[in-house]
Amino acid sequence: MKNRWSDEAAAACRDDLNLRVYTSNLLGADQNLVLHGGGNTSLKSKVEGEDILFVKGSGWDLSTIERPGFAPVKLHTLQEMAKLPHLSDHEMVRQQKAAMIDKEAPNPSVEAILHAIIPFKFVDHTHADAIVTISNSKKGENIIEELFPNFLIVPYVMPGFILAQKIYEMSKDLDWQKCEGIILHHHGIFTFDDDAKRSYDKMISAVQKAEDYLNEHAPLEIQETAAQEFDFDKLEAAVSKAKSYPVTMVINDTPLARYYASLGKEAVSRGVLTPEHIIRTKRTPLYLQNDSEIDTALAEYQSAYENYFQQFATDEIMLNPAPNYAVIEGVGVVSFGKNEKEAGIIHDIVSHTMEAVLRADKLGGYESITLHESFEIEYWELEQAKLKK
Repeated sequence: MKNRWSDEAAAACRDDLNLRVYTSNLLGADQNLVLHGGGNTSLKSKVEGEDILFVKGSGWDLSTIERPGFAPVKLHTLQEMAKLPHLSDHEMVRQQKAAMIDKEAPNPSVEAILHAIIPFKFVDHTHADAIVTISNSKKGENIIEELFPNFLIVPYVMPGFILAQKIYEMSKDLDWQKCEGIILHHHGIFTFDDDAKRSYDKMISAVQKAEDYLNEHAPLEIQETAAQEFDFDKLEAAVSKAKSYPVTMVINDTPLARYYASLGKEAVSRGVLTPEHIIRTKRTPLYLQNDSEIDTALAEYQSAYENYFQQFATDEIMLNPAPNYAVIEGVGVVSFGKNEKEAGIIHDIVSHTMEAVLRADKLGGYESITLHESFEIEYWELEQAKLKK
């Protein structure tokens, strides 16, 4: 875990918001911390005498975010929202937008309320691979508690208001000065401080500790597997037909991908690494042993997805049931997108997931969020809105 801090670059920041942009970009520069729009950061500051939370705007990427990417929201309003017994997504968005001092700014992150109740100037949140790899193992709860005794450890709950409300209740008697951070099971990690560098350093240090644990107890080991021939044109045509548009494919035939594909259908279908990935990848891939079964396996996948939707849906509209990526025995992983960028995003997410699954299996077995929890995230209107952006 590389610490990318530069005293010279930090000194060139003319104010706290520029410093917030700088450290956000540092976090976003490492894909082992965040991927494609993941994570969020914030700054508490005063504007004309009023306390304001500058929080990452929905749809922005930490690696490229600039000053206009931070939504300025009245801090007190957000803190009061955390005390409510219930708040719908629609009402949360409405109240947050009403409390913005710049109506042209992007919508605040879905985690804005949580950032507001953490009583420090700088707050950093990532979905660090090493943290969620341990958390997504069957021994994860015990390992996390052992590694991070001074962190507030939070069981998985739905992001947004429900998560903020949960942490508000858990932290009522918390001595924040002794709290080194927050770890959200199956989700990620928060660090914070009144100094930007210290908050960033805490993030790097905590993730390094998790990486060191994995390197000692769950080193990545890849076995050589024989490559097989495969008709990619046939797969492209079948998936394009299922999605009703021509797909772009990214093929991953690295030793890691081929070994992962050799684990079998059940092993590669155990869910996402961190919840928001599901809006890109769906919960499971299409699994193929050879190109002669493409049509049959694709039909079975779509039928299974429809059953999954009907099991949990209330008034949602079903997304296209076709897969977003395929795992092919003897070949590797193939990601599908409307264009090269979309397929590349899925490729990146799955690449990180593969390594995490192999490591978590050495800690007792990989275990993601439940089927129902997966559906809640996949069809959460706030995540769908982010995807459209």
